[in-house]
Amino acid sequence: MREPVFTGTCCAIVTPFDEHGAIHYSRFGALIDELIDRGIDAVCVCGTTGESATLSTREHIAAVDYCVKRVNRRIKVIAGAGSNDTSAAVYLSQHAQDSGADALLHVTPYYNKASQTGLIKHYEAIAENVQLPVILYNVPSRTGVSLTAESYAVLAQHPNICGVKEASGNFSLLAHTRTLCPEDFYVWSGNDDQVVPMMSLGAKGVISVAANLIPEVMVQMTHLCLEGRFQQAGALQLAYTELIDALFLEVNPIPIKAAMNLAGYAVGSLRLPLCDMSSGGLERLRLAMIRAGLLQKTA
Repeated sequence: MREPVFTGTCCAIVTPFDEHGAIHYSRFGALIDELIDRGIDAVCVCGTTGESATLSTREHIAAVDYCVKRVNRRIKVIAGAGSNDTSAAVYLSQHAQDSGADALLHVTPYYNKASQTGLIKHYEAIAENVQLPVILYNVPSRTGVSLTAESYAVLAQHPNICGVKEASGNFSLLAHTRTLCPEDFYVWSGNDDQVVPMMSLGAKGVISVAANLIPEVMVQMTHLCLEGRFQQAGALQLAYTELIDALFLEVNPIPIKAAMNLAGYAVGSLRLPLCDMSSGGLERLRLAMIRAGLLQKTA
């Protein structure tokens, strides 16, 4: 029986940029170290939150390599390697494997709008060309396609495909997936506002945006669930609803980078076509951070 890549909270880490728009590696390293010091269970590099869509292939490979070396086996490293070009996804996966990553995260191909058969063939082609565990990533709001429970059941038969980051928000899909798939096909929440209900249906944790800002909270929430203490975990989920909602007022990672800059982490700007948060959204985010105790109220 396969073991889950991680249980608890994986932070989908931001990619900090310097004033010239290049990856700020010393800041990146400091963020990684702080997350580990604050109890995070795993880190996902070069995912959506890491602005993988605007990283060059060279930057992507270098960022994964740097993260793996900086982590130095202290926690698990999951490397984003998704693409809507299967051959490119294989290429990034093999480089991540060579870097020493522990697992791969593969978003469903975007824009192409592949059929379920095409999605299955895409993932099987990736899994056949690596030895690392492959975590599928289902986020139809961004990609325009959704895997079905039946497709998960097919893909779960491959020894290298170990589970899915499920961000569809579809609890019926989650329930059917858990029913049709074997126990060692694991599910992780891809939505910070649905961690507790998803874990009550058997998810093993979350791959989290909010963990960049509140790692201890997300770790406590998931570990309470793993211990079966869902009432306490639910109370924590509800207590941070306003902040988590504020972190998704605009498309990720616009708000999380704004929040981290407000909190003093100096992660830099975004790469176009993403741009700074609107003034109204930024004020709502700032107020939510004050109420969560992350910022001091100014006169």
